[in-house]
Amino acid sequence: MDPVTPTNRPAALPIAPSALAELRRGDDAGRPCLPYEDPEGGAPLRCCLRRSRAGERVALVAYAPLRRWAARSGADPGAYDEQGPVFVHADVCAGPGRDGELPFGTPGALRVARRYDAGGRILGGRVLALGEEPDGVVARALAEAFADPEVALVHVRAAEYGCFLYEVRRGDRHEPRRP
Repeated sequence: MDPVTPTNRPAALPIAPSALAELRRGDDAGRPCLPYEDPEGGAPLRCCLRRSRAGERVALVAYAPLRRWAARSGADPGAYDEQGPVFVHADVCAGPGRDGELPFGTPGALRVARRYDAGGRILGGRVLALGEEPDGVVARALAEAFADPEVALVHVRAAEYGCFLYEVRRGDRHEPRRP
């Protein structure tokens, strides 16, 4: 397994702008988007990979990341298809602001790095205790996952609620997103 360096570090991918536009009309469970003003802030926004600020307009929507990836790639995840809640800005935002960082790395939090093959089937996963070096823990888990040539993508989720946080795909490096 190659060591993770700034040049080969996998990149967290935000939800694609086209998917965000759809989710802001209606989510992957068929419900309408219901924006609200976030009174406290702190919601993990999947559109820009940062936490919300108090007073921002956000929405909690159902999102099916594997289903959307499979539709583009031709994979058939079968029973592994799932949807869950994610927070997004209620309106178009500028996207991620920091290139190359792994988001939502709260020291002491638990994460799950779930591995999928090119057919959309789960190959396994790991529970990660983020500890005092959250980015390092996640980066090492991603390097371990992609050392397996069968792994096409990894979903990082919050272990406590199972919420999808972000996706990392084989060979992707962070490139600035255009709104």
